[in-house]
Amino acid sequence: MNNIIIAKNGAEAKEAIETFLQGGFTRDDIYLFTYNKENSKNLTNVTDTSDVGLAEQHIFDSIANVFRSREEELRAKMHSLGLSEIEIEQCVEKMDRGDIVIIALKVA
Repeated sequence: MNNIIIAKNGAEAKEAIETFLQGGFTRDDIYLFTYNKENSKNLTNVTDTSDVGLAEQHIFDSIANVFRSREEELRAKMHSLGLSEIEIEQCVEKMDRGDIVIIALKVA
């Protein structure tokens, strides 16, 4: 998938989002991931991007997230967006370093 941008901070994340918007995606097509839940929530609110919700994720996966670690939760959400295991692993490695992962795709 070539619709993944890795950002080091909020300013870079905003730039990545603008790049996706200029490329024809809407804000509802853009998903932002970080390990820090509070940081993720704040960035999602500030950048007006989407959170992976019940529409993209099966209801049982969403309920299971209550019992998962943050990494498992993020992996499940990325998987629900259609990322391959290799792509998910690369994103997790970046988030381990404190980076922000921005993914753009049109979910049917």
